[in-house]
Amino acid sequence: MTSTQQDQKDLAVTVYNSNVALVRDVRRLRLPAGKLDLRYMDIAAQVNPATVHIVSLDAPKDLSVLEQNYEYDLLSPQKLLQKYVGKELTLVRVVTENNSTKEVPVKALLLALNEGPVWKVGNEIITGMGADRYVFPDLPENLYSKPTLVWLLENGRAGEQTVEASYLTNQVNWNADYVLTVHADQKEADLNGWVTVINNSGTAFRNAQLQLVAGEVHRVSEALPVAPRVMMKAAQAAAPQFVQEPISEYHLYTLERRTNVQDNETKQISLLGATGVSFDKIFEVDGQQYYYRNAQRPGQPIKEPVQVHIKWKNSQENSLGMPLPAGTVRVYQGDSKGRVQFIGEDRIGHTPKDETLDLHIGNAFDVVAERKQTDFKAYGGVFEFAFEISLRNHKPEPITVLVNEPLGGDWTMLDSNYKYEKTAAFAAQFIVPVAANAESVLKYRVRVQW
Repeated sequence: MTSTQQDQKDLAVTVYNSNVALVRDVRRLRLPAGKLDLRYMDIAAQVNPATVHIVSLDAPKDLSVLEQNYEYDLLSPQKLLQKYVGKELTLVRVVTENNSTKEVPVKALLLALNEGPVWKVGNEIITGMGADRYVFPDLPENLYSKPTLVWLLENGRAGEQTVEASYLTNQVNWNADYVLTVHADQKEADLNGWVTVINNSGTAFRNAQLQLVAGEVHRVSEALPVAPRVMMKAAQAAAPQFVQEPISEYHLYTLERRTNVQDNETKQISLLGATGVSFDKIFEVDGQQYYYRNAQRPGQPIKEPVQVHIKWKNSQENSLGMPLPAGTVRVYQGDSKGRVQFIGEDRIGHTPKDETLDLHIGNAFDVVAERKQTDFKAYGGVFEFAFEISLRNHKPEPITVLVNEPLGGDWTMLDSNYKYEKTAAFAAQFIVPVAANAESVLKYRVRVQW
């Protein structure tokens, strides 16, 4: 028996963000009693045969699987010739005589097909004999036009049954993309989320119930291709269409309508839309170990980038509160004419509700940071270091810069002209306000013992 997509009554696809999908294909079949071969066609070409499972939803105890085969020896001209080695077929040659053409059929036995075909015509062995086309008397049984699952079944109840085949297939992936559009006041923004589903499984999923799983599902290690990133426009997303729920240690997002995901297609579906999301813009300078010396220009300060971060809380009070799948957040802001411009992007991990997101969107143009080591003293195993970090703000409004300093060993802050906090065992953070079109200089001395 052969079952195709015409027998399909329901289809559900659960896509994981690890380049794998679970397919549940439900079909209505009329099965005879006893042993039978069932060809289950229109499946994904990237199916993992070890994960295939078939069950009768009407009579699970009456239908059992004796054998299972995954047939992927697909029909092609070269495959047909390979299957006909040792068999006879017809070569059709087009010849021209007296300004007219005619077809001349030649019966030939294909002896071999290695570096080229070897034919036997009558009592002669011929190589290099061309033909305009080949005519095969029939189609070999073990060649298939598309990947097919073949089961040897034992059926105890004749008649119609609803059968569900489930399997994992590779080359189906999804990722999340977000668009954050900053308001003119630079205090609030609109966040739109999209999911991008990429199907290279070798089959189309039509009228399917689509579900997405976000989380780190453990799988046996294998090389997985990275899903391509899609540049999203800063456009208003449609109303959210996914309902999310926790499942085990992951989150499941179910599309509330059915959809088609064609083969070799990239589909984008709206995930969320939030307006009036409050955020903080933060300027940060991260000190690195190299600042203990400046071998390039001794005595000259070292310029350091001033990073621009956008932070907001994923909470209901902040117009959000939905667990956010990992993805890329692209940030846009309107210019003086109201035209939206791209100002940076960053990637977020899987973020539960009530967690804070931190995006590094670039480095500040109008804020300059320079570092200079002003003193060094050694007392046996005890050392003292003194630094100056100059922060110049060329913006028309005041800002605050967070200076994060790595400090090794057993350290003690001896002196600082700005408030600091010990943020970790080997780090301190200074909060430095800088007025508009002005300069602030952070000075501190630290004692370190190793």
